[in-house]
Amino acid sequence: MRKALLVIDVQNEYFTGKLPVTHPAGSLENIGRAMDAASASGIPVIVVQHTVTAPDRPVFRKGTPEWDIHPEVAKRPHDLLIEKTLPGSFTGTNLEEWLKAKDIGTLVISGYMTQMCCDTTARQAFHLGFGVEFLSDATGTLSLANDAGSVSAEELHRAILVTQGMLFSKVMTTAEWIGGLGKG
Repeated sequence: MRKALLVIDVQNEYFTGKLPVTHPAGSLENIGRAMDAASASGIPVIVVQHTVTAPDRPVFRKGTPEWDIHPEVAKRPHDLLIEKTLPGSFTGTNLEEWLKAKDIGTLVISGYMTQMCCDTTARQAFHLGFGVEFLSDATGTLSLANDAGSVSAEELHRAILVTQGMLFSKVMTTAEWIGGLGKG
C-alpha cells in the first residue's frame, strides 16, 4: 500500500490573519520540504483548505486573502485539493474514496493546527483503518486561552504529539520521514 501526504490548512490565516502559528519554529519550511520529498518520491500530495461558513466566525472566510493557501504551498505541485468546513479532513469530503481508489494505506499528516484539524484528521484516518505518520515539526499551533484555562503553544503541541504517539500515529520529524523514504 502507498502513502499520501496531507497538507492541512496551510492558509494565510495562520500567518497574516487572526490565528498566527508560533510553534514549532520552521514548521512552514518543513511542510515545504515534506511536499518536495513526496513529489520527488511519487507520493501523492493532498492539499486541504478550511472554509468557515458560520457568520459569527471572522476567520477562513472564502474569497478573503487569509483563506488563500499560503504561497509556499500554492507554488508546489499537488494531486488533489480538498475544501472542508469541519476539523476532520474526511468529514463531508471525498478524501476516503480518493485514497481507496489510489490504494493509499498510510497518511502522512502535516499542517495546522496540531490540536485541531491535524489531530482530528489523524484520529479519523486511524478509525478508518489507515496507517498514520504525524510530522512533529511540520505541524504547528499557537498558545490558547479561554474559559477552561490557558496553554502555551509548546505545551499544547507536545501533548498532542504524545497522545498521537500512544495509539493513533507514528510521530516523527520531517527529516526522519524523508530519510525513511525509499527504505521500503
